[in-house]
Amino acid sequence: MVQKRPYVWVTLSIILLTFILKWIVPFFDLVNIALMYLLPVLVSAVYGSKGSSFYAAGLGVLAFDFFFVPPQLSLTVADLRYVVSFIIFLSVAALTGSLAARLKKQLEYARQREAHTASLYALSKEMNAIADIHALLDHAALQVSRSTESEVVIYLPDSKDELELAASSPGSSAWGRSEAEMVIARWVYRHGVRAGKGAEKLRESSGLYIPLRIEEKTYGVLGVNLRSAMPSPETARLLEALTEIAASAIARLKLGEEARLAHLTAESEKLRTAILDSVSHELRTPLATVIGSATALIEGDSLFSKADRMDLLATIRDGALRMNRLVSNLLGMIRLESGMLKLRKKWCDIEDLLGVVLQQVQDFQQQRKLLVHMPDHVPLIQGDEVLLEQMLVNVVSNAIKYSPDGSEVTIEVHAEADSIVISVRDRGMGLEAADQERIFDKFYRADRTKHVPGTGLGLAICKGIVELHDGTISAGPAPDQGTIITICLPLSDENKSMSMHSEGEMKNL
Repeated sequence: MVQKRPYVWVTLSIILLTFILKWIVPFFDLVNIALMYLLPVLVSAVYGSKGSSFYAAGLGVLAFDFFFVPPQLSLTVADLRYVVSFIIFLSVAALTGSLAARLKKQLEYARQREAHTASLYALSKEMNAIADIHALLDHAALQVSRSTESEVVIYLPDSKDELELAASSPGSSAWGRSEAEMVIARWVYRHGVRAGKGAEKLRESSGLYIPLRIEEKTYGVLGVNLRSAMPSPETARLLEALTEIAASAIARLKLGEEARLAHLTAESEKLRTAILDSVSHELRTPLATVIGSATALIEGDSLFSKADRMDLLATIRDGALRMNRLVSNLLGMIRLESGMLKLRKKWCDIEDLLGVVLQQVQDFQQQRKLLVHMPDHVPLIQGDEVLLEQMLVNVVSNAIKYSPDGSEVTIEVHAEADSIVISVRDRGMGLEAADQERIFDKFYRADRTKHVPGTGLGLAICKGIVELHDGTISAGPAPDQGTIITICLPLSDENKSMSMHSEGEMKNL
């Protein structure tokens, strides 16, 4: 549709220019006046269109002939040489207008290419930062829709390699969802070539379908609803670049998912092997001990004294306790990993917790001495009493296991401004710097402790329980010899107020 505003502006400017030139005509020759009429031609070519510049040239010649060329106020020409001047003027005006219009068009193309390049750069940068496939598809559809001002849909294959609609641009209609459009998209996906409006195949379609293809592999199909307009070469190049960026981003996420799946499979296999090796080894020894002791009691009861029978029964009990700890640790780790472990918080007294812990570990502490240092008053904490007891039993049992017979295991408790700190120190072989963080990993055993029976689950469970209570647990070497496990359990404002209230009641008593 032709815009009328440039032609109105040209008409008014030539009328105004004619009045001005008519006023100053004594000071200018006719040649200079004719050159003045080139100004509207140039301005209309730069800010208007080629048609308006040609209109300015024709109207300028008529105004120059009518008002300035003898005889004035007439379109007739007394001197035929002016006809040649008119022809030259129109030729110069047409050439000038064409050049100006061409430069303007090239400038528009340059700006359009700059905008497209900026759009491609922004899309590439944003897509590289997106790690979710659904968010990536929605963003790609939005960006392509903005760049082409069209409705956009993206199709991806499902688990059965059947193409389905995966994303669409915001505010899009039902376009792209009909069976006819799905058939075209499936054809493009199978053959890996574009089809639809502006392509060599299926040109009657209202949309253009481009395969999201990279490195000879098609990941999906991009559909653009071009309606009745044919895509310009610049739009076609933009769509090609956009689909390449989208295909690269989808390929990156797909490859990342495959790599994660392969890593998880390898880790699962590694974990399964570690569990089987550890469980089979840890169960075989106590089972053999239990079976051997029970068999000896059954078959040779008359051969053993009362003290011998008590030793065999103690051996059976120790083996059963060892298997019970192993099964408890396995079940605890399963509950932690599956998220089934839920806290049942209530007010807990650290002194009571340690009393239960010391009672549970006395059966296997043997000749180790357990020493407890704690102040007269320790604030109450909120936590799951059963889980905290299990965590402390595992830490203390670990210290007993790696301490030489006859050594001391020291448990120290003190209160800080916002936490309760429990440290368990042994006099064992200590930790190397590389083991201080890894000993809380599942099934990890330090090289220097491989000769001691164990599964490497106890401290991993401790870490999970402490972190469920928003606390921290760490390990480090003791100042002289051995290892210190430090547990920090936070005190909330409610903890502090409760502890202050309890302290006040004790003073009143």
